[in-house]
Amino acid sequence: MSWYVLGVDVGTTAIKAALFDEDGTEIAEHAEEYDLLTPRAGYVELEPGTYTETFAEAVASLLRESSVDVQQIRALGLSAQGETMLCLDSADRPLGRAIVWMDNRASAESDELEAHFGRPTIHAVTGQPAMDPIWPAAKILWLERNDPDRFAATARFALLKDFLVQRLTGRLVSEDSLLCSTLFWDINTRKYWPEMLDYLGIDTEKLPEIADQGEIVGALTESAATELGLPAGLPVSVGALDQACGALGLGNAVPGLFSESTGSALTTVTVVDELRLDAAGRVPCFAAALPGQYMLHTFSTGGMVMRWFRDEFCSSERRVEELCGINAYQLIDEEVRRVDPGSDGLVVLPHLQGSGPPDLDPHARGAFFGLTLSHTKQHLSRGIMEGVAMVLRRMIESTEDLGVEITEIISLSGGAKSAAWCQIKADATGRPVHTVKGAGSAACRGAAIIAGVAAELWPSAIDIACAGMEFSSTYKPNAANAAIYDDLYTRFLALQEATKLLPRPASIAS
Repeated sequence: MSWYVLGVDVGTTAIKAALFDEDGTEIAEHAEEYDLLTPRAGYVELEPGTYTETFAEAVASLLRESSVDVQQIRALGLSAQGETMLCLDSADRPLGRAIVWMDNRASAESDELEAHFGRPTIHAVTGQPAMDPIWPAAKILWLERNDPDRFAATARFALLKDFLVQRLTGRLVSEDSLLCSTLFWDINTRKYWPEMLDYLGIDTEKLPEIADQGEIVGALTESAATELGLPAGLPVSVGALDQACGALGLGNAVPGLFSESTGSALTTVTVVDELRLDAAGRVPCFAAALPGQYMLHTFSTGGMVMRWFRDEFCSSERRVEELCGINAYQLIDEEVRRVDPGSDGLVVLPHLQGSGPPDLDPHARGAFFGLTLSHTKQHLSRGIMEGVAMVLRRMIESTEDLGVEITEIISLSGGAKSAAWCQIKADATGRPVHTVKGAGSAACRGAAIIAGVAAELWPSAIDIACAGMEFSSTYKPNAANAAIYDDLYTRFLALQEATKLLPRPASIAS
C-alpha cells in the first residue's frame, strides 16, 4: 500500500503544508498566509494563536484537497524560521506575543553582549560573526531589562518550532540548525553556551532539550490529532531550520551547490562537510539539515520588501487580483519588464529591517536614492528587485572568499516565481539562475525527507533529495547588461557605506 510523508514549513508570513509520496514527489500542497504585527518601529510580533490556528488550517485544508487516506501518512516533519521566540509558563502556555525573528528592539542589549564577549569569541563559539538584535540572546536580555514581569514568569524560553513540536507531542525539544542563531548555543560542543546563559541570568532548565536534526521526538497527541485531522500516534520529527530544509529539499545536499531563497528574507546556502569559520567575520556557519553537515548561510531582508511595496503602493494591482484572479506579483513582474536595467539611475537599499551578513548592521535602513521626475512606480518596482540582487551579489562574493566556487545559482521560494527577478539576478551576478520544479515547497520537502529517513521509510536523505531535483527554467546572464550592473553595484556599496554615517534615529535607539 502506498504511503506518504507530511512536511510543514512555518514561514515568516505563511505556513505551507505538503504531502510527498514514496519517491519524494510532491502530490499536494496548501499555504495559509497571515500578517505580522508592528506596533512600533523595530517591533515585529505575532499572537501565538495565529501560528497554531494557521498551522491547523494549512494541514486540514491540504488533507481535504488531496483526498489522501490519513492512515497512509507515516510521519510529520517540521521546517521553521529561526530566531522567533516565545516565553512559556510552567504549563508551556505562551506569555504574550511571539517576538518575530526580524524584531530588532534589542539593539542596546545586542551592543552590550557584543562589548562583553567580543566578536572573536562570539564567532568562535557560535559560528555567527557578531551579535544582532534579532538573536534570541539579545531578546532575552531585553525582556529582563524592559519586561521584568514576563521574564520572571517565564518557565522556559522556546523558539517557534520548539513551541509547535511541544503542541504536537507534549515535548519541548530543539535541534542544532535552529539553535545556531540563538547565540547561546555552542556549535562546537552541541551544547548550550554556559557563559552566555550566566550573563543572561538563565540556566538550561529554562531551555528546550536537544535532539539531532530530523530526529523523531514523539508521537502526535490525541488533542493535536483531532485539531489537525491526522491519526494520533503519528511519528513527529523535530525537523530543522527552514533554510536548511529548503536547501535539502531542492537537492542542495552536498558540497559544491549554491542556492538562494527570496522569500520574506533573502538567504543563501552552500553545504560544507566540516565546520568552517570565516576569518573575516562576515559569513555565518550553521548546522545543516543533516547531522554532521554544516552550511555557510547568509541572510537579509528580501521578499518582505516587495510585499511591503505591494501592500502599500500597489492597490490597483491588488484590486485586479481580487476581481480577475491575476496575481498582483505577476502584474508587478510585467511592469518591471517595461523598465530598462539599472532603473534609470535609481539605487535602492532594501534594508527595511536592518541588513544581515555579510554586512551585518541592525541599524541599516532602506533608501531610494537618485529619484527624478522621470521615475515611475514601475522604476521603484524594478529598483527593489535590483537592490535585492545587489545584496545577493555581495553574499556570493563573501562566500567565494572562503574558497567556495560559485558558478551557478539554484533559486527557490516566492522570488523564483518571478521571471523578471530571476533574470535580474542572473545579469547582476553574472551567473545562470536555475529554478527547480517544486521549489515552492522545498522546505516542506526537506522536512519530509529528514522525517522519512528518521522513521526508516527511506535509507538515505541525500539520495532521495538529489533524485528529485529537476530544473524547470534557466536564466542566463545577458552580457549586454554586465557593465550596467557593475556600475550599479559600485554605487550600491557606496550608498550603503555612506548611510552608516547618518545619525541613528531616536526611535531605533530606544
